[in-house]
Amino acid sequence: MGRVRLEAITWERLGDLLAERLLDLKPGDGSPWPRVAVDGAPAARPGDLAERVREALRLRGRSSLVVATEGFLRPASLRLEYGHRDAESYYNGWFDTGALWREVFGPLDAGGDGRVLPDLWDPVADRATRSSYIHLPPGGVLLLHGPFLLRHWFPFDLTVHVSLSPGALRRRTPEPEQWTLPAFERYEAETDPVGTADVLVRADDPRHPAWRG
Repeated sequence: MGRVRLEAITWERLGDLLAERLLDLKPGDGSPWPRVAVDGAPAARPGDLAERVREALRLRGRSSLVVATEGFLRPASLRLEYGHRDAESYYNGWFDTGALWREVFGPLDAGGDGRVLPDLWDPVADRATRSSYIHLPPGGVLLLHGPFLLRHWFPFDLTVHVSLSPGALRRRTPEPEQWTLPAFERYEAETDPVGTADVLVRADDPRHPAWRG
């Protein structure tokens, strides 16, 4: 991670500070919907932080929608073409980025209608979820969470990376998922989320996060 200065903070305070920042965030491309990445490995639990920000926004009277990339997995026939533990497939072919562009980001472009599909694919049943579209009103915030978000050129207006040191990532990743670790090493090397994210959260100790905002 290098010499990065971080400040201790609580999760509750972090959610509040991010929500306050989002109240004044104006997308640069003319879209009325701020789009936020909460990026991190599953072991870092970026979805928990996204939910905290959603609740903090709700208390401030601002609409938001939390979307998980795990709801946009590709079908098993494509995802698992090279086996159940292929790190290259996990990195490059696990998530349906085309569907995210079409069903999540497209409706939130300037001139879009704000009708977002919250999820597309059920990985357990390996079939479409058939979820209904959700209308996000102008000014509502998209909070998209999941791994590898900063490598796809998605039009985020704010990026948050929940980081784990290599040791913490290994300790907190369940043994059946340890095969994914090389993909996160590659992500760090190729994308440098620690250095490029607008907000960095270090979560090695889940009880005592630290951040650079």
